[in-house]
Amino acid sequence: MVAADDNGRVVQSQQGDQEAFESLIRKHQRMIHSLCYRMTGSMADADDLAQETFVQAYLHLANFRAEARFSSWLYRIATNLCLNWQKRAARQQRLQRAWGEQERESSQSDDLGTRRVQDALLKLSPKQRAAIILTLYDGLTHAEAARALGCSETTVSWRLFAARRKLRRFLKKPGSTAAIV
Repeated sequence: MVAADDNGRVVQSQQGDQEAFESLIRKHQRMIHSLCYRMTGSMADADDLAQETFVQAYLHLANFRAEARFSSWLYRIATNLCLNWQKRAARQQRLQRAWGEQERESSQSDDLGTRRVQDALLKLSPKQRAAIILTLYDGLTHAEAARALGCSETTVSWRLFAARRKLRRFLKKPGSTAAIV
Protein backbone atom coordinates (compact mmCIF):
# COMPACT_ATOMS: atom_id res chain seq x y z
CA MET A 1 0.00 0.00 0.00
CA VAL A 2 2.82 2.43 0.88
CA ALA A 3 4.71 1.79 -2.37
CA ALA A 4 1.48 2.15 -4.37
CA ASP A 5 0.79 5.44 -2.57
CA ASP A 6 4.32 6.67 -3.45
CA ASN A 7 3.92 5.52 -7.04
CA GLY A 8 0.70 7.48 -7.37
CA ARG A 9 2.37 10.59 -6.00
CA VAL A 10 5.35 10.07 -8.28
CA VAL A 11 3.10 9.85 -11.34
CA GLN A 12 1.28 13.01 -10.21
CA SER A 13 4.65 14.73 -9.66
CA GLN A 14 5.86 13.69 -13.09
CA GLN A 15 2.72 15.32 -14.47
CA GLY A 16 3.61 18.60 -12.76
CA ASP A 17 1.71 18.32 -9.46
CA GLN A 18 3.94 20.25 -7.03
CA GLU A 19 1.85 19.30 -4.01
CA ALA A 20 2.33 15.61 -4.76
CA PHE A 21 6.11 16.08 -4.84
CA GLU A 22 5.99 18.12 -1.63
CA SER A 23 4.13 15.26 0.05
CA LEU A 24 6.86 12.85 -1.11
CA ILE A 25 9.45 15.17 0.40
CA ARG A 26 7.58 15.40 3.71
CA LYS A 27 7.19 11.62 3.82
CA HIS A 28 10.83 10.78 3.09
CA GLN A 29 12.67 13.83 4.43
CA ARG A 30 13.45 12.39 7.85
CA MET A 31 14.71 9.10 6.39
CA ILE A 32 17.01 10.87 3.92
CA HIS A 33 18.25 13.39 6.47
CA SER A 34 19.08 10.56 8.90
CA LEU A 35 21.03 8.74 6.21
CA CYS A 36 22.96 11.89 5.31
CA TYR A 37 23.72 12.60 8.96
CA ARG A 38 24.98 9.05 9.54
CA MET A 39 27.14 9.31 6.41
CA THR A 40 28.66 12.72 7.25
CA GLY A 41 28.46 13.09 11.02
CA SER A 42 27.56 16.74 10.48
CA MET A 43 24.09 18.19 10.90
CA ALA A 44 24.84 21.13 8.58
CA ASP A 45 26.21 18.86 5.84
CA ALA A 46 23.28 16.48 6.33
CA ASP A 47 20.88 19.40 5.84
CA ASP A 48 22.62 20.39 2.61
CA LEU A 49 22.90 16.85 1.27
CA ALA A 50 19.28 15.98 2.09
CA GLN A 51 18.13 19.11 0.31
CA GLU A 52 20.35 18.31 -2.67
CA THR A 53 18.90 14.78 -2.73
CA PHE A 54 15.40 16.14 -3.23
CA VAL A 55 16.60 18.69 -5.78
CA GLN A 56 18.25 15.91 -7.78
CA ALA A 57 15.19 13.70 -7.40
CA TYR A 58 12.99 16.49 -8.72
CA LEU A 59 15.33 17.23 -11.62
CA HIS A 60 15.49 13.54 -12.60
CA LEU A 61 11.93 12.57 -11.70
CA ALA A 62 11.16 11.82 -15.34
CA ASN A 63 13.85 9.10 -15.20
CA PHE A 64 12.17 7.26 -12.33
CA ARG A 65 10.50 4.19 -13.82
CA ALA A 66 9.10 2.56 -10.66
CA GLU A 67 11.28 -0.53 -11.18
CA ALA A 68 12.27 -0.06 -7.55
CA ARG A 69 10.51 1.65 -4.69
CA PHE A 70 10.69 5.44 -4.68
CA SER A 71 12.39 5.33 -1.28
CA SER A 72 15.11 3.03 -2.68
CA TRP A 73 15.67 5.46 -5.52
CA LEU A 74 15.99 8.34 -3.03
CA TYR A 75 18.41 6.27 -0.93
CA ARG A 76 20.58 5.70 -4.00
CA ILE A 77 20.62 9.42 -4.84
CA ALA A 78 21.42 10.38 -1.23
CA THR A 79 24.10 7.72 -0.88
CA ASN A 80 25.81 8.79 -4.10
CA LEU A 81 25.74 12.43 -3.01
CA CYS A 82 27.19 11.51 0.39
CA LEU A 83 29.94 9.40 -1.15
CA ASN A 84 30.85 12.23 -3.52
CA TRP A 85 30.81 14.61 -0.54
CA GLN A 86 33.21 12.31 1.33
CA LYS A 87 35.55 12.15 -1.67
CA ARG A 88 35.54 15.95 -1.95
CA ALA A 89 36.13 16.33 1.80
CA ALA A 90 39.06 13.89 1.70
CA ARG A 91 40.48 15.66 -1.36
CA GLN A 92 40.15 19.04 0.38
CA GLN A 93 41.93 17.72 3.46
CA ARG A 94 44.76 16.36 1.32
CA LEU A 95 45.03 19.67 -0.53
CA GLN A 96 44.99 21.66 2.71
CA ARG A 97 47.76 19.46 4.13
CA ALA A 98 49.74 19.78 0.91
CA TRP A 99 49.23 23.53 0.82
CA GLY A 100 50.24 23.78 4.46
CA GLU A 101 53.42 21.82 3.76
CA GLN A 102 54.06 23.86 0.64
CA GLU A 103 53.57 27.07 2.61
CA ARG A 104 56.09 25.92 5.23
CA GLU A 105 58.55 24.90 2.53
CA SER A 106 58.09 28.09 0.57
CA SER A 107 58.64 30.21 3.67
CA GLN A 108 61.89 28.33 4.24
CA SER A 109 63.06 28.25 0.65
CA ASP A 110 62.77 30.15 -2.57
CA ASP A 111 59.30 30.19 -4.09
CA LEU A 112 60.75 30.15 -7.60
CA GLY A 113 59.46 26.67 -8.50
CA THR A 114 55.87 27.49 -7.58
CA ARG A 115 56.07 30.80 -9.42
CA ARG A 116 57.44 29.04 -12.50
CA VAL A 117 54.56 26.56 -12.47
CA GLN A 118 52.01 29.36 -12.01
CA ASP A 119 53.59 31.39 -14.81
CA ALA A 120 53.53 28.32 -17.05
CA LEU A 121 49.86 27.70 -16.22
CA LEU A 122 49.03 31.27 -17.15
CA LYS A 123 50.64 30.75 -20.57
CA LEU A 124 48.12 28.01 -21.39
CA SER A 125 44.84 28.78 -23.12
CA PRO A 126 42.01 29.27 -20.61
CA LYS A 127 40.36 25.98 -21.64
CA GLN A 128 43.58 23.99 -21.26
CA ARG A 129 44.34 25.70 -17.94
CA ALA A 130 40.82 24.89 -16.67
CA ALA A 131 41.23 21.22 -17.65
CA ILE A 132 44.58 21.01 -15.81
CA ILE A 133 43.30 22.76 -12.69
CA LEU A 134 40.08 20.74 -12.48
CA THR A 135 41.74 17.36 -12.96
CA LEU A 136 45.21 17.72 -11.43
CA TYR A 137 44.66 20.30 -8.72
CA ASP A 138 41.01 19.72 -7.82
CA GLY A 139 41.05 15.96 -8.47
CA LEU A 140 37.98 15.76 -10.71
CA THR A 141 37.64 12.82 -13.06
CA HIS A 142 37.59 13.48 -16.79
CA ALA A 143 33.81 12.96 -16.73
CA GLU A 144 33.33 15.45 -13.88
CA ALA A 145 35.59 17.98 -15.57
CA ALA A 146 33.70 17.51 -18.84
CA ARG A 147 30.41 18.29 -17.10
CA ALA A 148 31.93 21.33 -15.39
CA LEU A 149 33.39 22.62 -18.66
CA GLY A 150 30.39 21.74 -20.80
CA CYS A 151 32.31 19.55 -23.22
CA SER A 152 32.95 15.86 -23.86
CA GLU A 153 35.39 13.65 -21.95
CA THR A 154 37.37 13.27 -25.18
CA THR A 155 37.75 17.05 -25.37
CA VAL A 156 38.98 17.16 -21.77
CA SER A 157 41.48 14.38 -22.51
CA TRP A 158 42.73 16.21 -25.58
CA ARG A 159 43.07 19.50 -23.69
CA LEU A 160 45.02 17.74 -20.94
CA PHE A 161 47.33 16.09 -23.46
CA ALA A 162 48.06 19.39 -25.19
CA ALA A 163 48.41 21.30 -21.91
CA ARG A 164 50.87 18.78 -20.44
CA ARG A 165 52.96 18.95 -23.57
CA LYS A 166 53.07 22.75 -23.37
CA LEU A 167 53.81 22.72 -19.64
CA ARG A 168 56.74 20.36 -20.16
CA ARG A 169 58.13 22.74 -22.75
CA PHE A 170 57.51 25.84 -20.58
CA LEU A 171 59.05 24.26 -17.47
CA LYS A 172 61.98 22.50 -19.06
CA LYS A 173 65.19 23.99 -17.76
CA PRO A 174 67.89 24.68 -20.33
CA GLY A 175 70.02 21.55 -20.62
CA SER A 176 67.54 19.42 -18.62
CA THR A 177 65.73 16.39 -20.01
CA ALA A 178 63.41 15.80 -17.05
CA ALA A 179 59.70 16.14 -17.67
CA ILE A 180 57.73 18.04 -15.04
CA VAL A 181 54.13 17.07 -15.82
